Amino acid sequence: MRERAPSEPSGGAFVWPVANSAAIGESCGMAAPAPLRIANVDARRLWLASHGLSAAPSGADALRVIRDLGFVQLDTIQVVSRAHHHILWSRAQSYREPMLDRLLRKRQVFEHFTHDASVLPMEMLPLWRRQFDRMKQKVGGSWYVGIASEELTQEILTRIREEGPLCTRDFDTVVEKRAMWQRPPHKKALDYLWYAGVLATCHREGVVKYYDLAERIFPEVELLSDEAQIDGLCDAALDRLGFGTLGELRKFWDATEVAEVAAWSERRQPLPVEIEGADGRWTKAVACPDIEERLEAAPAPGGRLRLLNPFDPAIRDRVRLKRLFGFDYTVEMFVPEAKRQWGYYIYPLLEGDRFVGRIEAKGDRKTGLLSVTNLWWEAGVRPSKAREARLDAELARFARLACLAEVRRG
Repeated sequence: MRERAPSEPSGGAFVWPVANSAAIGESCGMAAPAPLRIANVDARRLWLASHGLSAAPSGADALRVIRDLGFVQLDTIQVVSRAHHHILWSRAQSYREPMLDRLLRKRQVFEHFTHDASVLPMEMLPLWRRQFDRMKQKVGGSWYVGIASEELTQEILTRIREEGPLCTRDFDTVVEKRAMWQRPPHKKALDYLWYAGVLATCHREGVVKYYDLAERIFPEVELLSDEAQIDGLCDAALDRLGFGTLGELRKFWDATEVAEVAAWSERRQPLPVEIEGADGRWTKAVACPDIEERLEAAPAPGGRLRLLNPFDPAIRDRVRLKRLFGFDYTVEMFVPEAKRQWGYYIYPLLEGDRFVGRIEAKGDRKTGLLSVTNLWWEAGVRPSKAREARLDAELARFARLACLAEVRRG
């Protein structure tokens, strides 16, 4: 994973050249050169390196991982270990679950909404002001949250101001009619104020979120124009991905609109490239200015077999995953049980630069047991003794993350 210097600008942004070669050619009346073509094997190699999945994971520097990835998705589901812990562990093998909350309490990271609830490095805050406003407008009118009464909102703010951080259990409004996704009025108000950036996550106890006034959590930061925030977000997304379509850049943070990313592209003139897919087809995309240097420096992935989380950022976009790796993967937890092909919570297995299978495993913290209930190898993958041994080693490491003492394969 590429290290970032401590002095690097907020959000991992970098300085762009005045214009790329295509733009220079057009301005001089010459035909623009053909876009750089990146073969599939090289695209996969760079993709895994950009996401910290090439070299064997080491150390316990969770903050470095979050900075390098840009954000880590939070999820409450715990089958073995929750998604955010698993994602961090996949890059920092000595990481353990309490470490993330320590970063939150030290104000080195903050929680907010990208494509979903996520934890971000605090350096991203100057680029995130517009997202507070966007989510305030989006959530304020949604059926899921809605805006609670002004009286209740002010009561909540007054209590937190006077009493300090509170969680939803500290309030007692109730839902009149219980329904799926329905929330009591105080939870709606807390959500709304959190999305709007008026409240911020102070810390967590397990999955329980404690809210405090944002002014007591967030440091004072430079106020950037909306255009500067858009440019910073797009620059930072491309820096972390290395290459992608404009749609993929927009979806990275999910904090900009389609037209805003298009305008950024006009201003910045990112390098045009074409990326070969696993099926041999080519996709037009853009790349960071130093793409050729990154391709040259990106190491070949090691032979380690990795058990990835379903919400890992390297595989979050299922369409892109299939295009780059030829791996057809769906998270089926929201699919009715009778219609599932694989199961509720299935982990992809990555070996080198190839997805070789998928596995269903469950952890029981009371008994200290990690149970493998199903294992499927991809077509053409031979379950050799060496491969089985690599899987056993990965399962043993994964068990240690969740403090499980024994692995049992059925």
